[in-house]
Amino acid sequence: MKQFDVIIIGAGIAGASIASEIGADRSVLLLEAEDHPGYHSTGRSAAFWTESYGGPLVQPLTSASQEFLENPPSEFSESAFLGPRGAVNIGRDDQQHLADQFLSDFAESGLSMDRWSWEQAVALVPNLKPIWKHAVHEPDCRDIDVAALHAAYLRDARRKSVELICRAPVSQIRKKDGIWELIAGGESYRAPVLVNAAGAWADDIARMADVKPVGIQPMIRNMVQIETAPPSTQATPLVVGLDGSFYFKPEAGGGYWLSPHDEIPSEPGDVAPDEMSVALAIDRFEKVMDVEVKRVSRKWAGLRSFAPDRLPVIGFDAAADDFFWFAGQGGFGIQTAPAAAKLARSVLLGQDPDESLHAVDASLYTASRFS
Repeated sequence: MKQFDVIIIGAGIAGASIASEIGADRSVLLLEAEDHPGYHSTGRSAAFWTESYGGPLVQPLTSASQEFLENPPSEFSESAFLGPRGAVNIGRDDQQHLADQFLSDFAESGLSMDRWSWEQAVALVPNLKPIWKHAVHEPDCRDIDVAALHAAYLRDARRKSVELICRAPVSQIRKKDGIWELIAGGESYRAPVLVNAAGAWADDIARMADVKPVGIQPMIRNMVQIETAPPSTQATPLVVGLDGSFYFKPEAGGGYWLSPHDEIPSEPGDVAPDEMSVALAIDRFEKVMDVEVKRVSRKWAGLRSFAPDRLPVIGFDAAADDFFWFAGQGGFGIQTAPAAAKLARSVLLGQDPDESLHAVDASLYTASRFS
């Protein structure tokens, strides 16, 4: 039975990032049930970074991640993970109140936001229909290279001697003499600390460990890639409905990626795109843009997992001080990964928080709030 200081369950962006953060200080085993890490959620991201996404209580984690993503340490990556994009949040002529509320929600955040008219928005979003009278521009929105970031975390973890084992679903967890004993992929492992970074399976892992679940709910998000006439241009920003009913952005081939911004409750598992959701995404897009949808070139779905209050869960369980939650990262897990992992490191290792976290209130995310 192999012995480690820490066992992390799940090698998506959560597990990979915390493994990278603690790998130099602890012997770490990173277990992944699938053939490849990041299969269900990380690998199916819409690939944008915008500070307003997730709301004002998530925003500090996103903002605190920007410097790392734009200027990563040279040993971590030779190139940045963010590229220019910009975002325009739009509302119909009867939705001024949504623009007002959006600006109010972030009034104290220091984010760069500008109220725009339709005339200003259409200059940046060609073919925007004139019913979309209200807009809020976020110039600091970026594209994020999700695959490169995830791969860099895994590579850095390996450099720090973290052992990654794929095709190793956990089938048993028990505690013996104060040590966690796991069976995963038919092999046995031991560690005094267990990190639950299992995403949609986080509550299942807790139950297996005889720890009270916190209520992590997996949600299906559908995405569609379309070709249009006229095609998109790479200068087109991310466009988000202020009512939360859609978002879309250009893709490199001249079409668009779009989503109905849906959240369909699901059991954890592999998910396929829902045809009704695909049709809904296209219908909402056509109500926004005066373009012809020529064909659907791709469609997919992924899981996003939320705690009941829609904030991440980071910290030791209130009733089990050797069971560490790193879950509930919803749709913002990629864009908050650097700050969330640094916060998790400080709590897990009992260290002072990194200076990049000076504006982050760690008490918002502690697992003990569910006790």
